[in-house]
Amino acid sequence: MQSIYIAGAGSGSGKSVVVLGIMEMLSAVNRKVGFFRPFAPRGAEPDNLTALIRSRYDLPFSPEMLYGCTVETARQLIGTGHYEELLKLIMNKFKMLEERCDIVVCAGTDYNGLIPALEFGFNADLANNFGCGMIVVVKGFGRSPQEAVDALNIAHELMRERGSDFIATIINGVAPDCMDAVELRAQQLLSETEKVYVFPERSALGRPTVGEIRQVMNAESLYGEGDAMNQVVSNYKIAAMEIPDFLNYVEDGCLIITPGDRSDIIVTSLAADASSAFPRVAGLLLTGGIRPAEKVQRLIEGLRRTKVAILQVPHDTFTTAMYVNRIEATILPGDDRKIAAALGLFESRIDVEELRGHMAIHQHERVTPLMFEYELIRRAKSRRQRIVLPEGSDERILRAAEILTLRQVADLVLLGNPDKIRRRIGELGLKLDDIQIIDPATSPDRDRYAAIYYELRKHKGISEQMAHDVLEDVSYFGTLMVYVGDADGMVSGAVHTTQHTIRPSFETVKTKPDVKLVSSVFFMCLPDRVLVYGDCAVNPNPSAEELADIAITSAATAAAFGIEPRIAMLSYSSGSSGKGQDVERVREAVSIARELRPDLKLEGPIQYDAAVDMDVGRSKMPGSEVAGRATVLIFPDLNTGNNTYKAVQRSAGAVAIGPVLQGLNKPVNDLSRGCTVTDIVNTVAITAIQAQTERDAQPKEVAS
Repeated sequence: MQSIYIAGAGSGSGKSVVVLGIMEMLSAVNRKVGFFRPFAPRGAEPDNLTALIRSRYDLPFSPEMLYGCTVETARQLIGTGHYEELLKLIMNKFKMLEERCDIVVCAGTDYNGLIPALEFGFNADLANNFGCGMIVVVKGFGRSPQEAVDALNIAHELMRERGSDFIATIINGVAPDCMDAVELRAQQLLSETEKVYVFPERSALGRPTVGEIRQVMNAESLYGEGDAMNQVVSNYKIAAMEIPDFLNYVEDGCLIITPGDRSDIIVTSLAADASSAFPRVAGLLLTGGIRPAEKVQRLIEGLRRTKVAILQVPHDTFTTAMYVNRIEATILPGDDRKIAAALGLFESRIDVEELRGHMAIHQHERVTPLMFEYELIRRAKSRRQRIVLPEGSDERILRAAEILTLRQVADLVLLGNPDKIRRRIGELGLKLDDIQIIDPATSPDRDRYAAIYYELRKHKGISEQMAHDVLEDVSYFGTLMVYVGDADGMVSGAVHTTQHTIRPSFETVKTKPDVKLVSSVFFMCLPDRVLVYGDCAVNPNPSAEELADIAITSAATAAAFGIEPRIAMLSYSSGSSGKGQDVERVREAVSIARELRPDLKLEGPIQYDAAVDMDVGRSKMPGSEVAGRATVLIFPDLNTGNNTYKAVQRSAGAVAIGPVLQGLNKPVNDLSRGCTVTDIVNTVAITAIQAQTERDAQPKEVAS
């Protein structure tokens, strides 16, 4: 399988976005993807792009395996006329890595190590010697349509001269109003077989974060870690004025550069950031190696919450401003917002299936966690659904909403007080300007939903006023949105209990006609596979009939998410060896499930080790098509299931996605109150896919 070489046609092309997008795409369909760079720009320390890729995709290779040589070695060999030896040195390192991978993504040079005018040809030579197909990234930033297309033409001519095998060219950073002109001129210039994609400029990717400035400036962090370092710096201000005049120049996302002894500027900047009447401050960069006065430090340390990072450098203010002005944006490991923005841009402009087919990449049978999560996002994006999030003021929900919006996974609706939520969004420095926010207390739809709820529940003795009152509750309001079709699904539970989240759906949405009860599954993402565990969250002591129902429903859920269902009905014994009430209940459930669905691959009673380990499976249940290969594991009761999923999650480092509710007429899913931002993103994607499936299952109207 041919490896990939991604090269910029010059400096500042923004190839990191393309590298990240290609790695995401390949990691989803290959078990062993490697990453390689010709030079180690910082010696033994990984550069930002390598650190990002190594961290995000958990590459099992030492840093030195990911580089050909140091920049110093390359300069020495070229300077002494040993160009061929340099190519051989780097190629040998590349081939050593390639032998251990299914495919390798190579990110070309950054045009700051050799002679810039020669680097594109050097990258093309490396790609040819590596046997890689080339993806070339052409800079569109700050260029007119003609200038961008001219750069594209020059890059293609150079590749033709060297006989390069190129896969595609990407013009990155084109001004939005120039997109059509660039695409038209590129199509006129190139043949039909020469594929070109055009990416628009994204301000969030073209600007450095506070963390990037800290890294480049080697600044000391006095205050603010974590998300404070991920704040995007849209501009910088040198503060030397008196306070009233200084406040006139504060802009949204600005970095304030000021001497460390300007206590007035420091305190005013923090106050301006906290004030709803002034723009957001990204950070403070204190110059001269001077720390704030002791009492100012006490004031800062006593603030209940500040997201404003305060950095310190030894340089004078003028020198610091010059350094900051030269900093180019990159993507640091852990910067989820930039990563989401980059992947969202890549996925919105690239036909992934077309590119994947062009690269002749074949899907492996095994489903890895990254493959599974990638497929969730891809499928959710394919037909965007409207998902309501009742806990609109929770920080994790808002951070997940930004990622989901940047990646265009779903159209989101937040419930809660709009003023409070907007204020919270501003405090966190998030970009959610266009998201819809509905307040159940004041919504014009409340009366309509209340009337519908009253009709559904009046047989239980509720009054119209009680129905109206209950619709102020965000869980009920969100569920009624789903019930009437104003939303396609709901995700809640980050703040509310499971009972609070799902009770409204039991009362309104209810179960499908062929399902006896609502149950749940967890998608357990282990290092080499994804398993489905059910039921670990809803039904405490299911009967044999209910266990059979859970097994059949879980098999359908697994199949809907691309996992071939091989069902293991778990117990403390395998086959006919065990006796006792509990094992007999599982044995009866197996009989019922087989009678209802003889087409399913199902085995039980079976022990966990016999279900998932091939050697144990052959020993205990020889000839079984499920033993050792089970993908859907049905636990006999909630006590066993809940403890097992948590034990595997914590002890084996598995990612547990869920609980995913199944059996409802429309998708409503519960979050754990300890959920992470990633958990929320995955659950929203799952809910969107469930909504797609429900739409597909609805009978089509036939024209008369």
